[in-house]
Amino acid sequence: MQFELSKALMDDILFSMEDQNQEFLVDTQEGVIVNREEIDGSDMERENRFISLPIWDSSDGYRLMERFAASFKNPVIREELTGALNRGKGVFRAFKNVLGAHPESERLWFTFKEREMRKTILKWYNAFREEWGLERIGVEPEETEDLVLEDFRFRGPGPGDIASAEKLHHRCLEDYQEYAKKTGLIDTLNSFFEEGTVSWLFPGALSLVAETGPGDFAAYISSIRKGSSLYIAALEVDPEYRGLGLGEALLSHLVAMIDPQSISAVLVDLPGNSEGFSRVLLREAFKPYVYRYSLHLPGVKPAAGKAGIE
Repeated sequence: MQFELSKALMDDILFSMEDQNQEFLVDTQEGVIVNREEIDGSDMERENRFISLPIWDSSDGYRLMERFAASFKNPVIREELTGALNRGKGVFRAFKNVLGAHPESERLWFTFKEREMRKTILKWYNAFREEWGLERIGVEPEETEDLVLEDFRFRGPGPGDIASAEKLHHRCLEDYQEYAKKTGLIDTLNSFFEEGTVSWLFPGALSLVAETGPGDFAAYISSIRKGSSLYIAALEVDPEYRGLGLGEALLSHLVAMIDPQSISAVLVDLPGNSEGFSRVLLREAFKPYVYRYSLHLPGVKPAAGKAGIE
């Protein structure tokens, strides 16, 4: 009964598991997938030659979609996916339609789905290996975000990117304004801009743009040179492409461009609503330099800022 789970066999099992209209079995003697209806009766009587595939039905598929939606980093698409799953009827079609409108996210889904189904197959196969007295086998981890990032191009800025970067910058300011209102920090934010603490410049001393395969402006990073330090003035990603690792990729590409003979430090300020990005900075060997905290005092009303935030 022992059989090898080759890559080809695993691929065939993966494909057959999703076919809910037919019953497939593994022919352990030949190491292939066969349709139960095509097996000769005398062959079926041979003990343990044919074994059933891992159980996988529509409920398993639905639970997988729930996990994917719940873990999706982009809040806009996550809300759309969750809405599709909660609609009652036509859930699978609605989920597929949401992903179809976001090709990069759709690719993430297919990669996530295949990886999780392969884990199910390995768990099933390892149960047999334990019966055979053999060691369990594992699967090599896949860098899902790297696969998605292959759909983007990273390049230097051009004259046509200035308007796109400025438009995205204002969109990000609006997002941060909403965050500031919710947290009671809107007056502090206005004062922050009034003081001229925040500078925005594109293109800067070093800048990069990320664009999709069709050439859509997706994200950018721009920096300001101050002596021997490089200050990241802006690192902003279009809401549709957040959660795919674009920000980290842009930062890594920019750091790789720096001449260490002329730049001794790279400084990054994180808005309060981007605190999660600190994990990315730590992975890139950045060290915390300054922590800025704000205590909102209702009686203090600084003047409105100059950055279009009211």
